[in-house]
Formats: sequence, structure tokens, C-alpha cells
Amino acid sequence: MTEETIRLEYNTEREKLPMTEYGRGVLNMVDHLKTIPDKAKRSEQAKAVVKTMELLNPSVKQQEDWEHKLWDHLYIISGFDLDIDAPYPSPLKEDFETSPVPLPMKGTKIRATHYGRNIEKIIDLLAGEPDGEVKTAMIRSLATYMRTQYLIWNKDSVADETIFADIEKLSEGRLKVPEGISLKGISQDASFARPSLGIKNQGNGKNRNFRFNHKKKK
Repeated sequence: MTEETIRLEYNTEREKLPMTEYGRGVLNMVDHLKTIPDKAKRSEQAKAVVKTMELLNPSVKQQEDWEHKLWDHLYIISGFDLDIDAPYPSPLKEDFETSPVPLPMKGTKIRATHYGRNIEKIIDLLAGEPDGEVKTAMIRSLATYMRTQYLIWNKDSVADETIFADIEKLSEGRLKVPEGISLKGISQDASFARPSLGIKNQGNGKNRNFRFNHKKKK
């Protein structure tokens, strides 16, 4: 007595689905459409296939001109090789083979990834502010937040001087940390929110709002 081996067919061995949202059943229907010799019958069956696609992908109705899209999808599934009388012409195959336009990437490299690009923008903004008590308070808030970001990457303690040196380095010398600033009075395990930067242009555009939110440890 011989044993027959049942071989399973895996999807990886099958023809790739042009549009996965409709499944392999619709692909088989479209393949069958191509075998119908009479164009009138083929066109009539195509309408039934499109109706099936509508039921399988109801979210398409949320799109503008959704019926047209369904017929486009039918042509795509057929490999743009379907001779039928349809309410819409077949789209051009070339339109779907064009490579996407690459998104432009930011040209400048982040100088300190553990702080992020937003910190660099804030430093650039602060560098243009006039010296005074308000700017000193802003620099202290900035240094406090930068310390928390530093500790995310390095769990060891970090000296104030290290943070201050990073600020001056990232500003390329345009921002000097005033003497007397200390971060020692702020708990190492304080919970800090991300900095909120608001810029309001009024008049000559020099009026800016800049703030940091942090939660002090009780």
C-alpha cells in the first residue's frame, strides 16, 4: 500500500497579487474574464467582477469618483490586458510604472543626535535674543532640558559645564552661557516636558514667545 503525499501550496509560490485588498479570488475571476471569447459577454461579466470588488473593498466608496477607481483597479489586476466595453477607459500602464519622486531630505546634518534638531533651532533663536535676565532664564531652561536629554542616552551624571559647553559649541560661539548659572538645584529625576517654542511676529517680527515647561519635584 503506498502512501500519497499531500503537498500544500503556499502563497509565496503563487502569482503575486497586483492588489492584495481584493484577494486571489478576484484575480482568478479576472483571469477567467480573459478566456471568454465573446466581448459582449466578457464586458457583462466584468461588471459582476467590479461589483464583487466593491463588496470586498467597501472603503473605496469614501474616495472621490470611487466607481472610476474600481474600474481602474480591474484593469490593474488584469495587467492592463482586458478588452471590454467599460464605462471608463483603461489607465495607462506607464502611469503606474513611474518611479515615485524622492522626498527632499534636510540638507544639514544634526550636530548632536542625542539633543535633536529642534534644540539646534532653539539655540539659533536664542543666539539672536538681546542679553538680559529673560535670556539668562531661557538659557537655564534650555540647559536643564538638554541635561535630561543627555541622561536619556547616558545614565551617568553629567556636569553643568558639559551642558554649557555643548550649548556654546552648537551655537558655534554665538551663544555664551552667563556666569553664575547652576543646574544643581534641580532634581536629577525631575520630569520634564518637551520644550514648547512659539514664535509670534508682530510689527517688525522681533517679538517672540519662548518657554519651557517642566514639573519640579515636590
